[in-house]
Amino acid sequence: MNSDLQRLQPYPFEKLRALIADVTPNPALRPISLSIGEPKHPSPPFVLETLAANLDQAAVYPTTQGKLELRQGIADWLTRRFNLKAGSLDPAQHVIPVNGTREALFSFTQAVIERDPQGLVVSPNPFYQIYEGAAFLAGVEPCYLACDASNHFIPDFGKVPADVWQRCQLLFICTPGNPTGSVIPLDTLQQLIKLADEHDFVIASDECYSEIYSPEGPAPVGLLQACAAMGRDDYSRCVVFHSLSKRSNLPGLRSGFVAGDASLLQPYLQYRTYHGCAMPVQSQLASLAAWQDEAHVVDNRSQYQAKFDAVLSILGEVMEVQRPDAGFYLWPVTPIDDDTFTRRLLAEYNVAVVPGRYLSRDIDGYNPGAGRVRMALVAPLSDCIEAAERIRDFIKGL
Repeated sequence: MNSDLQRLQPYPFEKLRALIADVTPNPALRPISLSIGEPKHPSPPFVLETLAANLDQAAVYPTTQGKLELRQGIADWLTRRFNLKAGSLDPAQHVIPVNGTREALFSFTQAVIERDPQGLVVSPNPFYQIYEGAAFLAGVEPCYLACDASNHFIPDFGKVPADVWQRCQLLFICTPGNPTGSVIPLDTLQQLIKLADEHDFVIASDECYSEIYSPEGPAPVGLLQACAAMGRDDYSRCVVFHSLSKRSNLPGLRSGFVAGDASLLQPYLQYRTYHGCAMPVQSQLASLAAWQDEAHVVDNRSQYQAKFDAVLSILGEVMEVQRPDAGFYLWPVTPIDDDTFTRRLLAEYNVAVVPGRYLSRDIDGYNPGAGRVRMALVAPLSDCIEAAERIRDFIKGL
């Protein structure tokens, strides 16, 4: 077996299961889970109808590149959403549909990285664990940049030593961040593009939460948008990852895309033809329907806004917690250590959360996730309110 497999750490939810294995949740209260970021809002009916109407396409081999109609629909959506120059995204060169962004984040890393013991994949800390595993299995080392309250949960890229950038082959950014919800500003994205030019590395921007933001607030900026604002219509060294899982409440459809620098996507497409991961035609047609509609996305935002309004008014009485820039997570400070908080909250009030330390790594004795928990406001509004009330009562009783 590949010896690098031994370097993979258990996923946060494996650690969570081990943490609570001997915990008996309070049987007097029904369980409420805020642990897994799985959207619970209904999937758009018209998308499911499109999927069902095209089930006969299960008899057709899909191409790795995907149908032109879908790639064009994605290019059109990106152009509208991120104010790109009309025609700058060629659907034949700049867009590849993928089976959810997790597999794409992993496989893109395998394709773009040159094995080198000195090579680095740089990422925020806390982070989506696929970044780390992809680095290990590509034969390079992960390098973590702390995100905490001192930097508004965005890495201080200006303090990264030059030798790190020189060794960096791939920089992962997540904006809006998971679990922090922080959005990287336009000028910072442009700073990163200049660093990528100077040190010759690729930027992979995970933007899966970009469509969940306050209806009154500005839409999060994206990496391609930063390129366009600099007049870089070739999107050199830049790729973005988007998904229908959160935007359209379709996590089971396993549908997303990668877009950006054509010189990177062409060899990546060849890699994918060997990888064997083409999206089924019926899923492509359902995905196209989703990308072409914004009404259901607007409704989705409103539902999350209502949850934040209600939950923050309750938790604000007892916790240090802020409304995120975007996304559907809360990242509050816990009054006791985060793993004890998680165990006791489940045992006494039957509410599940994730310890923040499980989403981060200890670097030089510091874990930026320690002393926090991640709460995913994915349950129905009434459940989120009840969970917040239980958490408030739990903390008051400490």
